[in-house]
Amino acid sequence: MNSAFPNPQPAASLLPDGHPTARVGRVGVLLVNLGSPDAPDVPSVKRFLGEFLSDPRVIEIPAFVWKPILNLLILNIRPRTTAANYAKVWTPEGSPITAITRRQAEALQGAFGPQVVVDWAMRYGTRSIGERLQALMEQGCDRIVLAPLYPQYSAATNATVVDAANAAIAGWRWQPALRTLPPYYDNPDHITALAAGVRDGLAKLDFEPQLIVTSFHGMPQRTLDRGDPYHCQCLKTGRLLQAELQLPVKVTFQSRFGRAEWLRPYTDGTLETLAAEGITRIAVVCPGFSADCLETLEEVAMEGRETFLEHGGTHFAYLPCLNDTPVGIDMLRALLARELAGWV
Repeated sequence: MNSAFPNPQPAASLLPDGHPTARVGRVGVLLVNLGSPDAPDVPSVKRFLGEFLSDPRVIEIPAFVWKPILNLLILNIRPRTTAANYAKVWTPEGSPITAITRRQAEALQGAFGPQVVVDWAMRYGTRSIGERLQALMEQGCDRIVLAPLYPQYSAATNATVVDAANAAIAGWRWQPALRTLPPYYDNPDHITALAAGVRDGLAKLDFEPQLIVTSFHGMPQRTLDRGDPYHCQCLKTGRLLQAELQLPVKVTFQSRFGRAEWLRPYTDGTLETLAAEGITRIAVVCPGFSADCLETLEEVAMEGRETFLEHGGTHFAYLPCLNDTPVGIDMLRALLARELAGWV
């Protein structure tokens, strides 16, 4: 029986009477990003943060200690501020990360032939991984590439995507074959695309930066101590980007939370001290994010700009993530084509 799409069902004449039909033979690609509240309001943000901050991969504190802090303190205080910040970056299409991830999937639809279906999901919030895996199976995708859109690997990002996928299919009678897109922090296609994006951004500026600051999402120091490779992979991305651009690049880490020590140097602390070191013109890029989001647009492009200028800086530019730009989509197409080898 040839099960390849566009004939995903065996001919009826080959089946015994009463045999159930099943669509098979297609291949699925599921792009996965972090997620977002459904709206920039307190109830939506509270639901989103409640799910996100309840993930033991994200908060590696014993549940009996963490749950009271989360439910009694954090979820009663933080959603108001976070909702106001989301409101600053919300678009007519909704949350930036949601809109961009959807457009990435749409741009890749058809890129690998008619037998490959490209879909998208979010790890937290609406449009769950389990829901979209089920949707792909219903379209005849019995082989699926799970594609976490995190260039650098962390247990709090890539691993929790795999956890969610495995949990979703654990009770299924018929499970698809799964592959996972590996981290691509040092992939030549990724570095070339990053450099192209930076060059394009720099060409549009009316000043010449003295330094390119890269701001990666922060992680607690204990994640590095316990063996998470994220810190090292961020540093390598920065080194390779500097070599490709032939410009000075400084790696920093943003988004601290709580009192624990986090990966250094901190982005905000760096922005406060650069002018005193004689660096007053900078461009900032976020190579750990595949799509612009609250952390890049509000925390870096808005708060970061304000911090830098308040501490003596004169020129600040935020350069967008690769998003669904042609160079970004070409990079994703190349990465995914390799993972589809043998299936397509």
